[in-house]
Amino acid sequence: MERAETDPSLQKFLSSFMGIMLKILLFISVASMVGIATTSFVAILGAVGLAVGLALQGSLGNLAGGVLILFFKPFKVGDFIEAQGNLGKVDSINILNTVLKTPDNKTVIIPNGQLSSGIVTNFSTEAQRRVDMTFGIGYGDNIIKAKETLKKLISDDGRILKDPEPMVVLSALADSSVNFTVRVWVNSADYWDVFFDMHEKVKLTFDREGISIPFPQTDVHLFQEK
Repeated sequence: MERAETDPSLQKFLSSFMGIMLKILLFISVASMVGIATTSFVAILGAVGLAVGLALQGSLGNLAGGVLILFFKPFKVGDFIEAQGNLGKVDSINILNTVLKTPDNKTVIIPNGQLSSGIVTNFSTEAQRRVDMTFGIGYGDNIIKAKETLKKLISDDGRILKDPEPMVVLSALADSSVNFTVRVWVNSADYWDVFFDMHEKVKLTFDREGISIPFPQTDVHLFQEK
């Protein structure tokens, strides 16, 4: 399969599946060699298989889910996905389950039946992603200066793509701030680096330019009774 450059997801699945099937065939062959009547044995094995199948309906559903995943390819080994409330990189797709490695290096095992019938968000499908950010300034600050400052930070970052064109708009007059929505497109691999770097650069630049970033405050008035 490696020489044929088979999909890594399919390699692991078929290896696991064929391993089980070959062991069953080996067991039947050895039984025949030692003189056990394989005809009756296969019949008994079929009856046992039926009973086991009824008892393991969930596992059979997971097996069918694994086949559907490999056929329709909603994700593959190496993709970063969100499924069943878990975020992680697909480490392997096995017969009954899929193994994810989370960003903090935890192993999450999810049954294939749930993956094939549930909602899966694949962050690796597209080569580019949009980074959405919101930055607030005070009502007493110059909105033109703040907008131009944000545009300058965007144009100076080589990781931010020029097409689609970045967007900086005044999006809300909130309770305690004037909010700007910033939307920029980047290569998928640069998503989190740009997201974190932009927040740090905006804070440092706003401080240097005298642009305030408001935060919720409570005024307490004390009255002394005579």
